[in-house]
Amino acid sequence: MRTALHVVPKSASPHAAEPPASASRDALAAAGRALRQRVARGAHAKWKPSPSRRDPVGSLIQVTRGLLPDLLRIRFGRMLHSPFTFFRGAAGIMAADLARTRATGVRVQACGDCHLLNFGGFATPERRLIFDINDFDETLPAPWEWDVKRLATSIVLAARDKQFGSRQAREAATAAVRAYRKWTARYAAMPVLDAWYAAIHVRALVGEETHDAKLLAFRRRQVEKELHHTAADVDYPKLVRGGRHGPRIKDAPPLVYHLPDRPAFRAHMRRMLESYRDSLPEERRVLLDRYELADQAFKVVGVGSVGTFCGIALFVAGGEDPLFLQIKQARASVLEPYAGRSAVATHGQRVVVGQRIMQSASDVFLGWATDHAGQHFYVRQLRDVKIKPRLELFDRRALVDYARACGHALARAHARSGRSAMVAGYMGTGTKFDDAVAKFALAYADQTERDHGTLVAAVRTGRVEATIES
Repeated sequence: MRTALHVVPKSASPHAAEPPASASRDALAAAGRALRQRVARGAHAKWKPSPSRRDPVGSLIQVTRGLLPDLLRIRFGRMLHSPFTFFRGAAGIMAADLARTRATGVRVQACGDCHLLNFGGFATPERRLIFDINDFDETLPAPWEWDVKRLATSIVLAARDKQFGSRQAREAATAAVRAYRKWTARYAAMPVLDAWYAAIHVRALVGEETHDAKLLAFRRRQVEKELHHTAADVDYPKLVRGGRHGPRIKDAPPLVYHLPDRPAFRAHMRRMLESYRDSLPEERRVLLDRYELADQAFKVVGVGSVGTFCGIALFVAGGEDPLFLQIKQARASVLEPYAGRSAVATHGQRVVVGQRIMQSASDVFLGWATDHAGQHFYVRQLRDVKIKPRLELFDRRALVDYARACGHALARAHARSGRSAMVAGYMGTGTKFDDAVAKFALAYADQTERDHGTLVAAVRTGRVEATIES
C-alpha cells in the first residue's frame, strides 16, 4: 500500500513509479540505481542562484510577517552575529533554493531545518541517553537530499565560524555525508523492525572515532553530569521563585517574562492546555493529571523560533515536584510551498507526527494544541536531560567526529520512512555523492555569507531593525 509520505510533489521531475514499500531490498536498490540516469550523483554539486532569486532580506521579512514585532528585532540581531547564525534563521531561504536544485524525487519524513545544532543528546522515557535530531518545527515529507545538503552546509559554516581552513571545512562536511551514505546502507539491510528500533546511545558515541584522550574524558564527564540533572535539581531553582501564592516563574526580560494581562494569558493557557491534554494517549493523561498548573510565562528561544509564541508552564505535584512544559507555536513548514501540505489537520500535529516518525524515542509529554483563535501549537518538556553541542570547545577533530555522528543520526531518522534501500542504491558505495554534496555545501556557504552581508547592509540603512543582546 502506498502512503501519502511517498507521493512525489507536482513540482518534481517526472519519473517512473516507485516500487511499493513492501518490495524486496534488491528491487528497491535497483530502482535507486536507475535514478542515476535521470539525476547523476555529480549533479548535486551544483549551486547557482536563479536570476529570479528573491532578495534574502525581502524573503526574511515575508517569512516573519505576522510574528511579534518586538521579538523580531531580537531575531534579526541574532542572525546578524555571523553567517552561521544567519543560516540558522534562514531555513525558508534555503528551502526555496533547494527546491530549484536537482532531486531524485524520493521522499522521506524530512527534518526541514537540518543544521548541526539541531542534534544532541537527550533521555528516553526509559532514561537511556541517546543522540538524535531534536528540532522538528519544519518537518514534512520532502526530498531526502534537502536535509543532507542543509546539514553539510551548516558544518561548513560552523568550521568557518571557528576559523578553520577550507580543507578542514570540506573534510567535516564530507564526513557527515559519508556517514549518512554508509549508515543508510546498513539500515537498508536490516529487518524493518530492527531499523525502526535502532538508537544511537551517547555513551557509545562519545568514544567513537575519538583518539583525543582529553576530549574523550570531557565528553564522558559531560554525559554523566547531564544524566543526573533533573528538573527539580537544576531548572527549578534557576527558573522559579517562591511567593505567597506558591511557586512562580522568575522574570528575566527580555527573554523570560509574564505578559501584562496575566489573568487573560492564564485563561488562554488553560484553554490551550485542555486542548493539548486531549491530544495525549489516555495513559499520558493520567500522568499529566497528577500535576497542577502553578504558573506560565513567555520565553524567547533559539533563532528561527524567535518572534513566534513560546510559553513555559510550571506544573507541580505534591507541592514540590516540578514539571516544566514548553508550548511552542507551530506555523506552516518552510518546505510546504515546495513539497506540498501535510496530510494532518494542524501544524502542531504535523510537528508531533514528524517527530515521532523520525526520532527513535520521543518525550512522553509530546502533544499538540489549538487555541481559541485557531493558532496551532505543540507541547513538550522544557528540558529533559539534554546535551547540546558545545561548538566553542570543538577543535578540527571534534567537528569531524560530531559531523559523522550527525550524518549517522540523519540516516537513522530517514530510515524510519522506509525508503533507505532506494536511497542507498542511488548513492552507491563510492564517494561520488559525498564529494558532490561537499562541493555544494562550500558553494552554498559562500551564498549564505553574501546573504548575511545583505542583512548587515539592511540594518545599517534602517531597512531592518535589530536588537543586539549583551
